[in-house]
Amino acid sequence: MEQFESLVSAVRSFVWEWGIPTSGPDIPLVVLALIGAGAFLTLRLGFVQIRRFGHGVAVATGRYDDPNDPGDVSHFQALTTALSATVGIGNIAGVAIAIHWGGPGALFWMWVTAALGMATKYTEVTLAQHYRSVHEGGSALAGTVSGGPMYYIERGLGPNWRWMAMFFAIALGFTAFLTGNAIQANTVADTIETSFGLSPWITGAITVTVVAAVVLGGITRIGRITGILAPLMAALYVFGALVILAMNLGHVAPSIALIFQEAFNPSAGVAGTGIGAILTTMMWGVNRGLFSNEAGQGSAPIAHAAAKTDEPVSEGVVALLEPFIDTIVIVTMTALVIIITGVNAERIPTEVTLSGGDLTWVAGDDETGYTSASAPDELRVTDGLQDTSGTHLGWHDVPVERLYVDEAMSQPFTGTVYPGRGEAVSAAGQTYTSLWGPAAESGAPLTMLAFERGLGPLGSWGHYIVIISVFLFGISTAISWSYYGDRCANYLFGEGAILP
Repeated sequence: MEQFESLVSAVRSFVWEWGIPTSGPDIPLVVLALIGAGAFLTLRLGFVQIRRFGHGVAVATGRYDDPNDPGDVSHFQALTTALSATVGIGNIAGVAIAIHWGGPGALFWMWVTAALGMATKYTEVTLAQHYRSVHEGGSALAGTVSGGPMYYIERGLGPNWRWMAMFFAIALGFTAFLTGNAIQANTVADTIETSFGLSPWITGAITVTVVAAVVLGGITRIGRITGILAPLMAALYVFGALVILAMNLGHVAPSIALIFQEAFNPSAGVAGTGIGAILTTMMWGVNRGLFSNEAGQGSAPIAHAAAKTDEPVSEGVVALLEPFIDTIVIVTMTALVIIITGVNAERIPTEVTLSGGDLTWVAGDDETGYTSASAPDELRVTDGLQDTSGTHLGWHDVPVERLYVDEAMSQPFTGTVYPGRGEAVSAAGQTYTSLWGPAAESGAPLTMLAFERGLGPLGSWGHYIVIISVFLFGISTAISWSYYGDRCANYLFGEGAILP
């Protein structure tokens, strides 16, 4: 497992860290490629995301549906299947991470990424429809069409490029297992266990049963279920956010103004890395934006290829709606709730587990920012304050300002922390495996705290909206990504590879 984690870490570093050096963070080549492609297509297609937006809505809502056209699902069902994969944990946790590191201005760059990504989605889905494989008489599980980048690479570029098509199918197949299913199931299990104490084994069994019941019915059943599930989960989450915004209406305009101001003159994310560095804010916004809307990733075209149509471009205009719904609407709701409630700038009383969890070791200061560092052999703490001018004990890569031995944070810790042993020993000889302190929150817990705070005047149930959304988003993402893996297996090994 350690070797596998090392391999994944190496690949991640190559993809997201290797690039053009700057005075700030390096600009990854993959970011330049995706943003550059989006900008080129936007200009080349004459701002298709603006010109054809209304037509996309009309097609998606069924105005031009013809049940006799080749395909397995309607335009709307294809859209909701793709959105079920796209609108996932990243909409809850991803934007929180972007704001945590890059500050409120990161949202602006997520918007830019989504706007350009609309043209990319239009292009890749149109190609998937044009080069898809239609096989009448297919089984309910296999469907009657197959499409996606592996098909338009091989058929559009020619047989000499089949190796690239196979590489894509293999890579996306692994992604379906890991990002599409394993991470979703793990996030759902962790959230349910933390909130209700339910064993991950039980949550896992429920998750796999629900996903299997849908996926084994093929794309037709997937389309029917996601056609109900995607609008329902989006409506629930957006409704909760809109209630918070309505209760804080006077803060909405200043928060939007802050987003634009911080995009070009960032003060900082809570970690301090965005101080005066536009590139840092930009990179976190672009990074999380690409992860959120998946434009250029090649996954959504697989779902859209199944749409019933004989005009490929008609599904392309439907697909360009995805980044708008995913990022411009849902991600923006999350960001505004976080900014308005102010939880992104707070330190939250947290149990700091010394043997794992979100414990990190960082070096630097509030002015220059913090970077990851190796754990020291030992760390002395006096009256709760870390006795170091170098490496700091942190949580979510942000130093914990003061350490305590009790949950009430009334008794400062004095003693020595031993990272290698995962414990702290007080001056009186008492051993602790965890301490308490005011720590920066990030990811889904930050969003959960924002909803709980925002809906506080109505009761202490706001965080349940996020919990329910995490469950629904996780399940829906696993369903759609299972279909993506199914299509990859079908391309590589034939229909026999997907039969139960």
